[in-house]
Amino acid sequence: MITGIVKYNEPLEVEELQFLEKKAATDRSNYYRVFQVMMIGSFVIPFAGAWYRAIDGMEDAFSPLRYFATAGVLVTLSSVSTYIAYRTYLRKVRLDIRDKTKTIEKSHIMKKVHIATKDTYHFYIDSAIKLSIEVKLEDYLLMNTGDEVSIEYATHSKEYLGYF
Repeated sequence: MITGIVKYNEPLEVEELQFLEKKAATDRSNYYRVFQVMMIGSFVIPFAGAWYRAIDGMEDAFSPLRYFATAGVLVTLSSVSTYIAYRTYLRKVRLDIRDKTKTIEKSHIMKKVHIATKDTYHFYIDSAIKLSIEVKLEDYLLMNTGDEVSIEYATHSKEYLGYF
């Protein structure tokens, strides 16, 4: 008989903490790179627009007011979008690193699937966090539909860490 889902928190293991720290460093580096490109674009795009207006023969094509107004709007959009992306994703990973906790959720196997093209084995589970998990062949053969499986994920970012 399938019962409700049970969740509880445990401290992160050293390997899991290192995984999250590496993910945070990689994501931070990626955000920085994207932000750099967006900042450069914020100043190049108005300049390219000025050249386009100059080629069309428009008077005052290189207007400083128009250039800085356009650059200001683009810098603001770039900054706000980068900040929102940071708050949505990277901040949660940093909270996981700070709190050093993971959530263990006991869920049930709803369906077993073998993907022949990749030769991988998956369980579809009744978790709100993870729809399916890739499992080892031994676990695929050992467990059946309705059996309980526990999944581990970072508490704030919901980053999947494994199953047992």
